[in-house]
Amino acid sequence: MTNSNNSAKAASKEAMKRFKEEVASEIGVPLKEGYNGDLTSKQAGSIGGEMVKQMIARQEEQMQ
Repeated sequence: MTNSNNSAKAASKEAMKRFKEEVASEIGVPLKEGYNGDLTSKQAGSIGGEMVKQMIARQEEQMQ
């Protein structure tokens, strides 16, 4: 059971990483592989905010 849990965690972590990269690209924030400490707080926050907005929209679509 531990191996399947680790596999599921790895898969969900990778999916969130791809989602973050996709959102950053959509809103024009220059996200790169590895360290992104050179982003401003506004840029980093805009990525997270847009991710939440899209997740809520997708959930609302599924509830209809």
